[in-house]
Amino acid sequence: HLRVISIFDSIRMNRKHSKTLRAIFVRPTSSAIVFQDIEALVVALGGQVTEREGSRVKVEIAGEFGVAIDAPGKEAKRYQVEELRELLKS
Repeated sequence: HLRVISIFDSIRMNRKHSKTLRAIFVRPTSSAIVFQDIEALVVALGGQVTEREGSRVKVEIAGEFGVAIDAPGKEAKRYQVEELRELLKS
């Protein structure tokens, strides 16, 4: 996990982005990450979060389709965090 985080060290992130990134990679998977913090991190990494049909959102990083998340609430669910973790690893 430290190797993955070190890849992002060269990207300009504020303290909150760094904290969110660490929370995404912590085991066991946290379900207490605020979805707006995830959105801000994705944008800081050069990605985008776009609304899709219904209440789904699409998360893209480096032009790669990452995940389509159903109805994000205030906090991301564990499976959503795990999908984001896999996207960030690729």
